[in-house]
Amino acid sequence: MKLKELLTFLHETSIEVKDNPIITSIEMDSREVKDGSLFICIKGYTVDGHDYAKKAQESGAAAILAERQLEGLAIPVIVVKDTKRAMAVLADIFYGQPTHDLHLIGVTGTNGKTTTTHIIEKILNEANKTTGLIGTMYIKIAEELKSVRNTTPESLTLQKTFREMKDKEVSHAVMEVSSHALHLGRIHGCDFNVAVFTNLSQDHLDYHKTMEAYKYAKGLLFAQLGNRYDHDHIKIAVLNADEEASEEFKKMTAAKIITYGIDNNADIMAKEIKMTSKGTEFELITPVGTKKVIIKMLGKFSVYNVLAAVSASLASGVELTTIIKAIEKIEGVRGRFELVTGGQDYTVIVDYAHTPDSLENVLQTIKQFAEGKVYCIVGCGGDRDKTKRPLMAKIAVKYSDEPIFTSDNPRSEDPMMILKDMEAGVTGEHYQLISNREEAIFFAIDKAKKGDVILIAGKGHETYQIIGNQTFDFDDKEVALQAINKSK
Repeated sequence: MKLKELLTFLHETSIEVKDNPIITSIEMDSREVKDGSLFICIKGYTVDGHDYAKKAQESGAAAILAERQLEGLAIPVIVVKDTKRAMAVLADIFYGQPTHDLHLIGVTGTNGKTTTTHIIEKILNEANKTTGLIGTMYIKIAEELKSVRNTTPESLTLQKTFREMKDKEVSHAVMEVSSHALHLGRIHGCDFNVAVFTNLSQDHLDYHKTMEAYKYAKGLLFAQLGNRYDHDHIKIAVLNADEEASEEFKKMTAAKIITYGIDNNADIMAKEIKMTSKGTEFELITPVGTKKVIIKMLGKFSVYNVLAAVSASLASGVELTTIIKAIEKIEGVRGRFELVTGGQDYTVIVDYAHTPDSLENVLQTIKQFAEGKVYCIVGCGGDRDKTKRPLMAKIAVKYSDEPIFTSDNPRSEDPMMILKDMEAGVTGEHYQLISNREEAIFFAIDKAKKGDVILIAGKGHETYQIIGNQTFDFDDKEVALQAINKSK
């Protein structure tokens, strides 16, 4: 596409360029620039792309998009007010507006996004749909896996990914949508068909500052479904009827609304919930039929995730019989209430629970089946919301017999200072402080007896630990297995 044609989509009258090169790619990382690239200067938290404009020119860039005039360049420099906003527009156009041809489902909420998106993906696969998935763990295009830096990538990466999905004949895409991505406009240009809300509890207040601002950011997904009513392109908001925030989101969206829940009346409900040795059994009530189901996942929070996925799938036109067939097969998701089995006579569970609400949900579920003591190994990430640290400690003390406070990803903070913040919430209570996460896991497993349950919380699927400015290999599951084998 020629530069001038691409720029017309920005609708900024002040843009004038003499040269009109063919743009072969759009890049925001100067290291990715090649001959014919349009390099977009993005001002980040630590790095300013404007400082790399000259390097981009040397690498073959045909033009630069910037927020200020840049001297000493021989290629066109287009100045706009907001390069991130412009990037979303240009990426969508350059890659042929791929989400217009995909059935796109977005899932937002504090907890349950990863599990819910994976359940939806499995249901769609059962319905013989070729799927794509974007989330915390990876990007998946049909059967191909790619690594991901953020839960929801930048708009440029998103549109490029959706183009790849379309080229590989993906028909349905499912995406985790974070509050950061919504607030920063990363999903601008994404044409969602279905938007799903899981729940809202304290998280990311280091960024959003208040719960009201955090809630507002989540609500943008539903507001951005648009105001158009089109019989061939119906927009549907799937909301949790048991969450107070859903009432606000109903006001924010013009889309058709489908609700799900357990406690409050909803379109899709779970009743008669019972935990069994095989998983969780409940009566699934929907507008198109009622059926008793048994899922191979434990806990009320798992039922909510399934209900959200069922609702999104019904909204996407999948038959109820196909949905039930799929949800009864699903074993679970990596790092989400994942059992670690090494032949031991006690239970070890790895879970991503890193918010007060998610930790409480997991521990409440464990208390329902634990025969012996409950150990809870938990920490809090550095350079993140400090106000949740004493709350996490309180919940660990309340619901476990042996709380062990340890490091998560301390990043630039002193691990012991993070633990002191946690201790502030449980003065005078019983707990252990073991700063080294590996030592904490080995300690609990060495102490565990038959019938005990050990929860290793906070990191889930992660295979690394960030200490200072270094990233080390660290996998809770693998460390637990090493400790189990040593204890034998």
